[in-house]
Amino acid sequence: MIAGGSADVAIACGVEVMSRIPLGSNMPPDGPHGNPRGGRYAEVYEPTIQFEGADRIAECWRLSREELDEFAKTSQDRAAVAWEQDRFGGQVVPVEAPAADGNGVIVGTTTITRDEGLRSTTIEGLAGLRLNQPDRVPRGFHTAGNSSQISDGAAAVLLMTREKAGLLGLRPRARVVDSVLVGSDPVLMLTGPIPATAKILARTGLSLDDIDLVEINEAFASVACAWAKEYGADMDRVNVNGGAIALGHPLGATGAVLITKALHELERTDGRYALITMCCGGGLGTGTVLERLTEGP
Repeated sequence: MIAGGSADVAIACGVEVMSRIPLGSNMPPDGPHGNPRGGRYAEVYEPTIQFEGADRIAECWRLSREELDEFAKTSQDRAAVAWEQDRFGGQVVPVEAPAADGNGVIVGTTTITRDEGLRSTTIEGLAGLRLNQPDRVPRGFHTAGNSSQISDGAAAVLLMTREKAGLLGLRPRARVVDSVLVGSDPVLMLTGPIPATAKILARTGLSLDDIDLVEINEAFASVACAWAKEYGADMDRVNVNGGAIALGHPLGATGAVLITKALHELERTDGRYALITMCCGGGLGTGTVLERLTEGP
């Protein structure tokens, strides 16, 4: 909207309460409007699920369960260090939430000040977890330990034109160099970051070597690992403070979360460019390049 001239200030935000409103509850397959992936869709594409798409990605890119678990452990380890060093201190707003006793009775309130998905993680512990698809043939790859979590969350990012920032006396912290949305295979469905990255780099004239920091959403470990394998990415620059496997993936909020994480990390490390990319259920991918700014209003 800002780039198109229809707004000069906008707040991009999202809220997701996955603990109370399950994914797909707005369009149940047996609801009055029919199955959204039935009819002609099912004649053309296999109406599979995200778990299956993630496992097929692991098969296509020849990723082992051990590789995926190692990636998941790294996400948890990096997030733990980031919280310990207070890297998220300027990003998180405390939230007052109801507090329940052991019987589920509300007995007061508590203040949530940090993400609750972080947990002590070992390779041995990850290896012992039950598969998301225990009856899959051939055997699957993903568990609750190397997949993103069911999370509640909200996030917001303030955007405006450079001219409006100047009028308001505000210092721009970063600019959106470019952003793309691409389609991808709706059966694998979660490979979107691969073509999105190719398109955004081509449009901006940048290479992956020019990118100081990458935030790729860890919907499943195979999503990030397949992208990394495709590009030969330097993983020391990818999800350096952990990702959705550790921090959670409150669906509608994650885009703003990743933008916020990327901006703060660029400022912390004196980096210039960040790439933010996400897959989307059903076969989409997004890519955005941010450039950190250092000049005044």
